[in-house]
Amino acid sequence: MTANRQTLGRRAASFLRDWSLPRQLRGEDHRSDAARSTLSERLRPRLEHADHVGVSVCPYCAVGCSVLVYAEDGRITHVEGNPESPINAGTLCPKGATLFSLMSNPDRLTKVKYRAPHSDRWEERPLDWAMERIAQLVKRTRDETFVEALPDGTKVNHTLGIASLGGATLDNEENYLIKKLFGGGLGMVFIENQARVCHANSVPSLAASFGRGAATMPQWDLANSDCILIMGSNMAEAHPIAFRFVMEAKRKGATVMHVDPRFTRTSALADIHAPIRAGTDIAFLGGIIRYILEHDLMFRDYVLPYTNIATIIEGDFKDAAALDGLFSGWNPDKNSYDFDSWQYEGVVVPSALAEHYLDTAESFSELTGRLHERPPPQDPTLEHPNCVYQILKRHYAPYTPEMVERVTGCPQETFLKVAEALTRNCGRERTGAICYAVGWNHHSIGVQMIRAAAIVQALLGNIGRPGGGILALRGHCSIQGSTDIPTLYNMLPSYLPQPNAFKPQARDFDSFLDDETIPTGWWYNFPKYMTSLLRAWYGGAAGPHNGWGYHWLPKIVGDHSQLALTLAMDDRMIRGLFLLGQNVVMGGSNSKLIQRGLGKLDWLVVRDTDMVESATFWQKGHAVRDGEIRPEEIGTEIFVMPAELAGEKEGSFTNTHRLVQWHDKVVDGPGDSRSELWFLYHLGRRLKALYADSTAERDAPIRNLTFDYRTKGPRDDVEAEDVLREINGYTFPGRRQLKNLAEIAADGSTACGSWLYCGCFPEESHNQTRMREADGPDGPGTHRGWAFSWPDNRRVLYNRASADPEGRPWSERKRLVWWDEAKGAWQSHDGIDFEPDKRPDYRPDWSKKPEGMDALRGDEPFIMMPDGRGALFTASGLKDGPLPAHYEPVESPVHNPMYRQQTSPVAKRWRRPGNPLHPVADPRHPHVLTTYRLTEHHCGGTPTRGVPHTAELQPEGFAEIPPELAEELGIRQLDWIVLATARGEIETRAMITRRLRPFRIDGHTVHQIGLPWHFGWEGYATGDIANVLTAVVGDGNTSMHENKALTCALRKGRLTRSLARRPERDGRRGEPWTSS
Repeated sequence: MTANRQTLGRRAASFLRDWSLPRQLRGEDHRSDAARSTLSERLRPRLEHADHVGVSVCPYCAVGCSVLVYAEDGRITHVEGNPESPINAGTLCPKGATLFSLMSNPDRLTKVKYRAPHSDRWEERPLDWAMERIAQLVKRTRDETFVEALPDGTKVNHTLGIASLGGATLDNEENYLIKKLFGGGLGMVFIENQARVCHANSVPSLAASFGRGAATMPQWDLANSDCILIMGSNMAEAHPIAFRFVMEAKRKGATVMHVDPRFTRTSALADIHAPIRAGTDIAFLGGIIRYILEHDLMFRDYVLPYTNIATIIEGDFKDAAALDGLFSGWNPDKNSYDFDSWQYEGVVVPSALAEHYLDTAESFSELTGRLHERPPPQDPTLEHPNCVYQILKRHYAPYTPEMVERVTGCPQETFLKVAEALTRNCGRERTGAICYAVGWNHHSIGVQMIRAAAIVQALLGNIGRPGGGILALRGHCSIQGSTDIPTLYNMLPSYLPQPNAFKPQARDFDSFLDDETIPTGWWYNFPKYMTSLLRAWYGGAAGPHNGWGYHWLPKIVGDHSQLALTLAMDDRMIRGLFLLGQNVVMGGSNSKLIQRGLGKLDWLVVRDTDMVESATFWQKGHAVRDGEIRPEEIGTEIFVMPAELAGEKEGSFTNTHRLVQWHDKVVDGPGDSRSELWFLYHLGRRLKALYADSTAERDAPIRNLTFDYRTKGPRDDVEAEDVLREINGYTFPGRRQLKNLAEIAADGSTACGSWLYCGCFPEESHNQTRMREADGPDGPGTHRGWAFSWPDNRRVLYNRASADPEGRPWSERKRLVWWDEAKGAWQSHDGIDFEPDKRPDYRPDWSKKPEGMDALRGDEPFIMMPDGRGALFTASGLKDGPLPAHYEPVESPVHNPMYRQQTSPVAKRWRRPGNPLHPVADPRHPHVLTTYRLTEHHCGGTPTRGVPHTAELQPEGFAEIPPELAEELGIRQLDWIVLATARGEIETRAMITRRLRPFRIDGHTVHQIGLPWHFGWEGYATGDIANVLTAVVGDGNTSMHENKALTCALRKGRLTRSLARRPERDGRRGEPWTSS
C-alpha cells in the first residue's frame, strides 16, 4: 500500500510539474512555451504522415468544390477544401465538410447483398458470382424482348424490357459507357438519369433561346454583376459556396433580390424579398417583360442586332392574349399545336435543339431549305404589326402590376422594386444576372419559366457579357455531364438526336443526316459529329457500306422518360432495371406507384454506397408496412452492389457551369465496392463474350461495339483517361488525339464520343480537365487554366455579344471580347465563342446561297441559332408555345385569373389507377404544397442521412406551416401532422413559421406548406417520403415532374399503420403486386 502511495505521489508531482496551467497563471506569457506539455509535444497533425494526397471534387451538388484527400497506408486520414480552387477557395458547406465521415463511414456497403425471388432475407454473395448472374439475366431478358422491326416493317432494333436509371452522381466516363453499352450495344431505350426530374427543363428553354441548353456564365462571374435576381432557388442554403460570389457582388454595391414562396436565408441576405405563390413565376416575369417594354427600358443597341426582336412572324399568328390562353395552331384532336403560324414570314426556322424532331413526320430539310437563300424578314423600325416587338407588347399587355399581384400574391410595390432594380442595372456600363435551380424546373410549365427569364435577360442585354447571364444551379455533382453525355432516352452525346422510328427520314443514315442538318449556323456541322460518334462506338465495323452502323442504333417509339419508365414497370413492360446511384423511391413522383412497379420486375440491380429505399422496398415499403403485401409475395430478384466515391475512383464531373473537373483516385473503396466504370466495363466484356459466337444481325451492335479500354491494378480498374480520350476524339485509324472542334470530320477519318468535349484531351498525355492553375488577384478572372469548360474551354457563352456590332467593348469596365483590326482577329480574356477571324462587318453573299457559319453575319453572336440571333420569340422547338404564358399548375387551389385556359394545354397527365389528380380548387385539398431542400442533406438523402454529423444537424422530417393555418387547425409547434393527397398520406412534425405567408387570391385565402423531401426509412435521420404525395404529371416538352406546386390536405394527428401480415390465400403465393 505504501509503495502504491509513493507511486501515485510521484505521478501526481510529475503531472503538476508538466501541467501547463500553473505556468500560464504564474508567467507573463500565457501562450508559447508556457502552454507546452509533454502531451502537446507528442501530438502530430493528421496530415504529417500522409503518403498520398489527391485532388478530388465534392460529390454532392454541382458547385464543384475542389477538395484535397489525404491517405496513409491506403486509408483516408483527412479531407479538406482546396485553397487553390477559384470556386471554393478552401471552404466547404456542411455536407462537404463531412466528406471524411462519408468516406470512412463504417456503415457503408462493402459486400454484395442478394435477395432471391420471394425471399424474406438478404444474403451476401461473391462479387464475381453476382456479375456473372447479372450478365446472364441481361442476355436472357434482351433476347426475349428484343424487337427488330415494328409490324409495318419499320426497323427499331431495340428492347423495351430493360431499363437504366442514374448518372447524375456518376463520372462523365461512366455515363458515356452507360449510353454506349446499354444503348449502342444492347439496344436499350429506357435510359434515364436524375436530370430528367431535376433540370431537364433547362435544356430546351435555354437552347431554344440562345442555342445551348446550359448556364451562360460561370459562378465566379456573379462577382462582376451589378444586380442579381435569385428566383426558383434558395441559393444561400442549397448552394452556399456559390452564394459567396453573390455576397462579393453585394459588397461591391450590387442589388440582390430573391423571389420565392418562402422567406429563407437567401431572402435574409437579399436587399429585396418578393413572396409569391408557388407556380406563378411566369406571371411575375411576364410583368417584368411588360414593364421593360412599356417604359422603353430595353438595351436597344444590343437587342436590335443581337435578337430577333425585329423579325416578322407569319401574318396569321395569334398570341395567348388574343385566344384566351392558347396560341394559334392549337389542334384539339391531336392535343398539340401545329407550328406553321409561329414561323418567320416565308421562312421555317428550326430550333437549335436535338428535340426539334419530335412529334412530327415532316422533313425539316424541305421546310428549312430557304434559310440560306435570304435572311429572315425584319423591320428595324419595330412598327410592323407582326414583328416580334409588337407581338411581345400585345402578349404581355395583360401582365400589369395589378394582375401580377392578383395571380402571384406579391404586393405591387414589391414587384415594382424588383422591376426597377433590374432595369436600372442594364446598358453599356452595367449588367445583371439571374440564378435559378429546380424551383423553376419542377413544374409542368418549367420550360417556359426559364424561357421568360431568357427573354428578360435578352431585352436587358445581359447575355454573353461579364456579370450578366443566366446561371442554372444544379443539384448533382455531374448532372450537367449526364445531360451532355446523356444517359437520357431522346439524345445521343452532345445533344445529337436519338433516331425516332416514327419519322420516315430517320430510317436510313443519309436521309437522317439530310433531315437533321440545319443549313445555317454551327449545326451545319451535324454530319461530322454524327459520323464521328458512330466511328467511336463501332470502329472499323462502321463505314459507308453500312451507313456507318446507323441502323444499329435503337430507335425510340414514344416517351421513354423516367415518368413513363415508372409506369412501364407497373405495366410489366420493363422486366429488368439498373439503378446506378439513383434512389428512385425517394426522388420519383408517386413513390407508392414506383414501389409497386419495382415489385413487378424480374430483377433489379442497385449500385450505391449505402442501403437505399429502392433496394429495401420489399422489406420496409409502404405496402409491406401497411400489410397490403408480404415480402415473400414479391418476386423481384435484387442485387445491391457497393459503389465507390470520388477519391476512391478517378474520372471527371461536369459541374454547374459546364466546368469539367478531374478527380484523382487516392485509395480503393472498401471491400467489394467498385466504380460504375469497373462495373460497366466488366459487364460489357462478359456480354460481348456471351454474344461472341452469334451470327444474328440483331446481335451485331454488341459484337461490334468497341470496348478495348485498358485496365490496371489488382482490381482491374478501367483506365478512365482512355474513356475520356475517346470522348475527346481521335483520328482513325491513327488514334492521334483531336486538338479542337475544327478537326472533327464527316468522312470517317475521326472518332469522337462527344463533340462538345473535343479539346479536353488534345494530346495523348495532356488531360486539360486536370489543370489546376487559377488566375491570380490581378488576372482576368476567367480562370481558363483551371480544368476545362465546353465548348473549347470557353467560360462565358455567346461572348461575342460583350462587344458592340462594330467589335468594340460595350464598356471598358465590362471588357471581355474585342476586335483587333491590326491582327485581323478577335481578342479576349476568354475563349472566343465565335469564329476567331470573322470580321464584325462581314455580310453573307446571299446570291451564293451561303451555308453553315458563312450564312451568319459578323455581328450575329448566337452561333448555334440558324439566324445567329437570340430568340425572344421561338418559332420552333417548344411544344407549349412560342412565348411564355401563365398557366396554373396541374393541381391548383384557384382558377387561372389570367386566361380561360387553366393549365398548359400540353402538360402530360397519366390518368390511371394509383395516380389520381385533384380537380381545380378542390375543397378536400385546399392548400398549396411545395417541396424544398436543406443545407445539411443531399437530394434523396442517401449519403447524408447515413452520416452521423449531418443526420444530427437535421435529424428528422418536418413541414413548415404558417401560424394562421396552424391556429385554424389547432396545431402547435412540433405536433404530429398528416399531409394527404389523392396519392397517399404521410406523417411528420409541424414547424410553425412565418417564412411561408398566406395570400389572398381572387378573394380566397391560400395557405402554402413547405416540405423538405430528403427523408426516408433508411439511415439515422428518418421520416416519411415526401414523394408519396406527388403525382405523375409532367412538362409537355420534357416530361419533367411537377413537385414544386401541388395541392394537399392537412390535419393534426398521426397515421394508423398496420404491421399485421395477411394470411396465405388458399395456401398459394399471391400475385406479386396485383395492379389496382
